Amino acid sequence: MLSIDLNCDMGEGFGPHDSGNDARVMPLITSANIACGFHASDPRMMARTVHLAAQHGVAIGAHPSYPDLVGFGRRAMELSVEEIEADVTYQVGALWAFCRAEGVPLRHVKAHGALYNKAAGDIATARAIAQAINKVDSSLIMVCLSNSAMVEAARESGVTFVEEAFADRAYTGEGKLVPRAKPGAVLHDPALIAERVLRMARDKIVVADDGSEVTLRPQTICVHGDTPGSYEMLTAIRRRLEENGVQLKPFGR
Repeated sequence: MLSIDLNCDMGEGFGPHDSGNDARVMPLITSANIACGFHASDPRMMARTVHLAAQHGVAIGAHPSYPDLVGFGRRAMELSVEEIEADVTYQVGALWAFCRAEGVPLRHVKAHGALYNKAAGDIATARAIAQAINKVDSSLIMVCLSNSAMVEAARESGVTFVEEAFADRAYTGEGKLVPRAKPGAVLHDPALIAERVLRMARDKIVVADDGSEVTLRPQTICVHGDTPGSYEMLTAIRRRLEENGVQLKPFGR
């Protein structure tokens, strides 16, 4: 049976500011990428989000970023590869401790925001992330943008990886994500998004912003938790996949 994982970035509040949809969204996903304090979250929120994921049987991953709490990790930063490797190691280690305290395994690592975007096109950055994962725990799975430098770096390093596609983001004809600053970069129509996800999962294709078809190989598909209407999107996606016999389960299981 064809299967796919649905992942979502979670625990992205800070202090008294909750991340909003986590309690509603968590039952609808199969993997959670939990913020580790560098772009969002704090120790108490990390503990709460790990507990929430454990309650719903959702696979847990670390979601490391550039050290950019003010900019939500979406601003480009010039860090050395040594700094990137150390920062990723630090964040993965922090979330691993909360998983250990909760009695659940840490399954994967997915970079966030500007760090993810840089790694998608810059092999040195992607290698630094892969090396950090390998050194912390070689059994962790690296989540890589499909058809990107991240896949190459994961293969080189011997890290287990899965390729990812995005339900609520537009693609260019080259298979890259349309920058968020451009109109139409973030999609909002649940029915349209659900149909896109079905094609990604079943046909390994996404229609780009220029009308061309881009080939993808996703084992996991992301819906951003901070995208307005994420609950409605995930509900529509699950319904469309289930109607077409696509099983939802965490990758690596």
